[in-house]
Amino acid sequence: MSNEIVIKSERISKDEYVDFLKRTNLGSQYPMERFSERISKLVKNATISLVARNNQKLIVGVLFALTDFAYWLYVTDLGVDRNYERQGIGKRLMKAAHTLAGGEKDIAIYLVANEKAIPFYESLGMKKAADVMQLNNVEWTSFTVK
Repeated sequence: MSNEIVIKSERISKDEYVDFLKRTNLGSQYPMERFSERISKLVKNATISLVARNNQKLIVGVLFALTDFAYWLYVTDLGVDRNYERQGIGKRLMKAAHTLAGGEKDIAIYLVANEKAIPFYESLGMKKAADVMQLNNVEWTSFTVK
């Protein structure tokens, strides 16, 4: 039996994503406020929605991003099932998103990284930026999706 992981552009449901979040370290990155409503919007509206599945069709990786297909790509979510980490799935998802958005010669990538994920992003050649502005008045009660 093959352990091949297939990555493709795919829209998943809110319930599929919530189930996936329970198997990743992404489940603590969202605020509790209006969680269900906001996750529904996320899975519906991300410009790029990439899903990695194993040969049993289980979701083992997800990348959501916003892009203008001309200059920039903002990765909002990148996660890999804990049982599938360190197999190159995250790198493959990032490369696929960069290619879909227009490629490395035209597209700059931005994201907000969890402190524990910084070494992963640095391994891709990313660096911390000092030129990003922010306005954040969002209610944010931390919790973990379970």
